Amino acid sequence: MKPKTITILSSMMFLQYFIWGSWYVTMGTYMTEFLKSTGIQIGAAYSALAIATMISPFFVGMIADRFFAAQRLMGVLHTGGAILLFFAAKVENNAAFYWIILLYSLVYMPTIALSNSVAFRQMSDPGKQFPYIRVFGTFGWIVAGLMIGLLGIEKTPFTFYMAALVSGMLGLFSFILPDTPPQAPKAVSARSVSGFDALLLFRDRPYLIFFISAILVCIPLSFYFGFANLFLNQAGMQNAAGKMVMGQISEAVFILAIPFLFNRIGVKYMLLIGMSAWLLRYLCFAYGNMDTNVWMLYTGIILHGICYDFFFVTGYMYTEKKSNERIKNAAQGLFTFVTYGLGMFIGTWISGFVTTHYFVNDEYLWKNIWFVPAYIALAVLFSFIFFFREKKQIDVVE
Repeated sequence: MKPKTITILSSMMFLQYFIWGSWYVTMGTYMTEFLKSTGIQIGAAYSALAIATMISPFFVGMIADRFFAAQRLMGVLHTGGAILLFFAAKVENNAAFYWIILLYSLVYMPTIALSNSVAFRQMSDPGKQFPYIRVFGTFGWIVAGLMIGLLGIEKTPFTFYMAALVSGMLGLFSFILPDTPPQAPKAVSARSVSGFDALLLFRDRPYLIFFISAILVCIPLSFYFGFANLFLNQAGMQNAAGKMVMGQISEAVFILAIPFLFNRIGVKYMLLIGMSAWLLRYLCFAYGNMDTNVWMLYTGIILHGICYDFFFVTGYMYTEKKSNERIKNAAQGLFTFVTYGLGMFIGTWISGFVTTHYFVNDEYLWKNIWFVPAYIALAVLFSFIFFFREKKQIDVVE
């Protein structure tokens, strides 16, 4: 690729994930401070993104990819998203806020696939070139968190205004992205777009056990995304959003270790490390405090890199290795659909009910709350150890 193209695509990824990082991490805190939301209402708001994740593959695969230039559609969606983010900061009741977040999520989630499409279509060797472009998305998320801390807007509506401003910028910027016209029309079905053509992978017992574990692991993941920022603020941590970017930094660091470890210790132990990190994180949160055990709070944040990379990134690689050429795309789509979609939807609602249950005398009983995802992670870990039997040499499912 030409240096100009690299710069444009890197900037696109940076802005794409800056927007997400601007509002998503602190939304639970904002809802508690300004909307007086319950845990159930916070969980419902986070479930909106999971709903959008389940719907967006149909929109992108069956409509966007066939009829619209990707960069122009991105421009329209991000411009509309900027308007919705602006109004999200204006509404004063939970019902209206939920519907705006749901509409925004339905607008935003397709742009992830569209931005990937724009990038891939400009690359001569996506396998080598894409990671160097995509890492700027992680940088964007990190900078968003640092900006929230620097500006002191963590507990204010200005996180949404910042996201709206950048969304509008990316909307305009999208129209000068490299032209990515629609692919030649071809017959597609809801089954193929959603990834259900890959169901034959379930004939393989180890993959089926992994797949079920991946859905269940999304439950503790939902507790972190939905309530960690609120917890850290109520624990007395200053600039919690800025401190939480250490999780994204560790994610960028640990992802470098995955190719080395994947072929040396095997997928089973990689996944076990990831699940063990989930358990350790929530125990750190349960027992950590700002007075005597502040190191536990920071450990829980930094463990995000291992939690995410060693399970979800490894899971994508495992799915890729298991799939034959005919179903590779379907398999990746199915994995995304049931984890970030179905699994996160279940997790956000469970986390909402649990936090509401432990809201006593106008106070969250955080130690009790964090034990719940810890118990779930422990149950998944022991079940995985008992049932999962994968040889170091991974066999392709034909």
